[in-house]
Amino acid sequence: MTLVSEAGGSVVARGCCCLLNVERKSIRMDITTRMKCLLLAIGQYKESRTATNAAKLQKQVEEVSTLPSEQLLTSGQNLPSECVTGLVDLAGNPNTSLTLTSCIVSLLEQLACDDESREMLHRSYSLTSTLASIIHSHSSTPGEPLVLQCLRVLQKLTYNTRIFQSMNYFHELITFLMTNIQSLNDELVIPCLGLMANLCRDNHSVQSHIKSLEDVKPFYRTLINFLAHNSLTVVVFTLSILASLTMNEKVGEKLFDAKNIHQTFQLVFNLVVNGTDTCRYAVDLLVDLLKNAKIADYLTRYKHFSVCVSKVLGLLHSKDPEAAAKVLELLLSMCHISGLRSLLCEVVFKPAAPKLRVGRRQGQDTDVKESGVALVQCLSSTVEGAEARTLQALQLLHELLEEALGTDSVADCVLSYVEMLLPVLLELLHGLRSAEGDAQLKKHCTRITLVTSLLLVLCVEDSTRTLVSEQVSAQLCLSQVEELLACCHNNSPLTCPAPPSDSLSQVSSEALLKTLELMSKLRQQVKDMVTSFYKMLQDQRIVTPLSLALTSHHRESVQTALSLLFEATPLPEFPALILGECIAANNAYRQREAELSVKRVAVQEYPPTRTNSSVLDSTTSIHKTVNGLADKMQTGLALQEKPKDTLLSEVINVYEQKLSAFESKESRLQDLLEAKALALSQADRLLSQFRVQQVQAEAEARKLSGLLKEAERRREELQCELGNQVLEVERSKSDIEELLKHNTRLQQDSEEHQTLKGAYNTLLHRLNESERLLRELQAAHISLTKQNDTLKKNHEALQQQNDRMVALVEQKEEQIKSLQSDLRQKDSEIADLRLELGAEAQKLKEKEQERRDLEETVDVLRKELDKTQQARRDASIKASSLEQQKSQLEIKLKQKEDELNKHSSMIAMIHSLSSGKMKNEAIPPL
Repeated sequence: MTLVSEAGGSVVARGCCCLLNVERKSIRMDITTRMKCLLLAIGQYKESRTATNAAKLQKQVEEVSTLPSEQLLTSGQNLPSECVTGLVDLAGNPNTSLTLTSCIVSLLEQLACDDESREMLHRSYSLTSTLASIIHSHSSTPGEPLVLQCLRVLQKLTYNTRIFQSMNYFHELITFLMTNIQSLNDELVIPCLGLMANLCRDNHSVQSHIKSLEDVKPFYRTLINFLAHNSLTVVVFTLSILASLTMNEKVGEKLFDAKNIHQTFQLVFNLVVNGTDTCRYAVDLLVDLLKNAKIADYLTRYKHFSVCVSKVLGLLHSKDPEAAAKVLELLLSMCHISGLRSLLCEVVFKPAAPKLRVGRRQGQDTDVKESGVALVQCLSSTVEGAEARTLQALQLLHELLEEALGTDSVADCVLSYVEMLLPVLLELLHGLRSAEGDAQLKKHCTRITLVTSLLLVLCVEDSTRTLVSEQVSAQLCLSQVEELLACCHNNSPLTCPAPPSDSLSQVSSEALLKTLELMSKLRQQVKDMVTSFYKMLQDQRIVTPLSLALTSHHRESVQTALSLLFEATPLPEFPALILGECIAANNAYRQREAELSVKRVAVQEYPPTRTNSSVLDSTTSIHKTVNGLADKMQTGLALQEKPKDTLLSEVINVYEQKLSAFESKESRLQDLLEAKALALSQADRLLSQFRVQQVQAEAEARKLSGLLKEAERRREELQCELGNQVLEVERSKSDIEELLKHNTRLQQDSEEHQTLKGAYNTLLHRLNESERLLRELQAAHISLTKQNDTLKKNHEALQQQNDRMVALVEQKEEQIKSLQSDLRQKDSEIADLRLELGAEAQKLKEKEQERRDLEETVDVLRKELDKTQQARRDASIKASSLEQQKSQLEIKLKQKEDELNKHSSMIAMIHSLSSGKMKNEAIPPL
């Protein structure tokens, strides 16, 4: 019964799998069919722009809009790419109907759902310039719904995207935005301000273009007036534009001075805490303002800073990953300022309410941090899309703990927080084997790098290093290194190391070196960590990450690799020769890449390796020689009837020497094979680049074919126009004949005209002279009027300045009187303090003498401690090498014992046979 039920269950499971596969195939076929119908409708509408074809195309667009957005933006597939390209072309064509264009723009807005999709639409399909062309073609009616829709999509596309002046309709778009911002139409002002804020942020070319315009001053005045607007969205957009355009100018200094900046801080924090739609723009504004050292100093003295940051940290509990990511981005930008970093430490590590207190293992009370708990929850969050938030939280904790542990004495609340954080960090190190695909492996390796960097920061302080050593085990580090080594070599043997350009190998190498550095820091505190550390340093697979780090352009990676190399060089089994060959191969690869980038030529086929035949011949000859030696040994043992122990040991020694020589040759050939395999991987990389360029060329060819079809259509239209022009030429010939007749009559009239022309010229000369005198008098009158106005303004300004100076002098006199009274009081206090200072100086001299005595004692003890540590390090290195030699000798001894048992059994057999013959000879025949 059990067998039957199991078989039935397997049949049902297979049936369900088949149904799922059929359903998936039907879904894919349905998607492909819709895309083909959409492409066909696009072609029909391009050929004939009738209302029927427009209705069909609009229906197809509405049906495709129900599909997932990733189906239309899948890279590497021609059908979705052609559909999106055709839709973008139709949207940018001014002959397309407004209803159809609006429907297409709605679909494209739906596709721009994440950063990757927006980048693809901007780079690959030039959607930004297409939308700018639509706005330009309807600039005379800016309030039209299509224009507002295009502005909304452009605002989404250009967020955190660099736009260059070479983009089509760029200047027209800037002019449109500036004109409509000054129009004071609320329906247009908000999207125009948001788009202008995106274009100006971190874009010096756009900023310089706007500043060079003639009407920039009225634009500035309009923006400054917007600061008093009742909509906070308008205020934030306006502040962002003004910060980008006027930060280093006099206008910016007045806008963001000490009097106004506190209101800006309060506005930004309120928008972030309340979680409005402009939260990300508020964060970006504060990040841009903090790049100015003076404004950063103002924020350090902001009295509500701690309260605002506590409320902002509370947003990390939100399930919205984008909002939490923007909060972490803001906090990370604050960490780059030393004064703000110390204030953030006080907020994050401050004690929590009594109800959140828990007991330590030692029995003491500790304070769990409310703000710190939010950061820990970010690390252990399982919400979809929380990977970036986890990485940002690790970077923020790295900055904060580095600041907190860098002080002379570490607070107890920081130690308790580290104790709470460590289990979460160690949990993040797991899951590398369960990751599927290179993308997941890269993310996990990046996470391991940040976690180990944070653990290294904790190892700087003795108290936190003790906490880390209590929870980190040698087995955990060893398994982590093994998994990272497999990633470095892409789960392939050592003979096929990954190329230097493999991003997975690069990321996993960084994580591996950080893990080895952590093992080096903890090897004295963790049990068996020394043996594991030196064992991994002698593993030949460590060559690839070391070579990648030593040839890296990152200073920190090179320093980490050099410190590990300093530890590994004295070890007896360290593969220094292979490391040198890998470094040389990486340098040759980088040099080749640099030459190709400079020359900008097509990628040529990499020259074939010349040593394949020689390597194969050498390997074959080695195998033949070894087989011959084995045959000779068997033949000699078979012919030798009475082998002796002395001869056998001599034969074994001879063959052992020969086998060791062959093993050394085989190891050298193995190294050569690894170097050549690295060269082959580089050739594969070049071929993949060639394929990518080929795909790009095919895409350009498809685009050119589309342009050719458009040119053919345009030629046919011009042909029709040419026929019309020929008919008009024939009509014009008959008109010319009539004009010739009329010309003769006009010649007669011209003679009469010449006589009147002379009289007219004299009158005209007199009129010109009169107008010239009138203009001179008018100019003199205008200049005198301007001088009169300026004198009146100067007189009023001087009168106001005189009134202010009189009031200021009276105020200063009152301050001088109060300061004189304070000065007399301070003089009496200074006299008392001088007496106390003399007594303290005497005590300081006595303490200084005691400190000198203690320093001498500490120096002596430190020298003895260095000697002891050096001796301990040498002993551990010798122990690891002796353990390896012991294991090799045990294997060889076991082999020798097996051979000796065989020979002894043969000798016993021969003796038994010989004794049997002797007995048969002693018995007489019957």
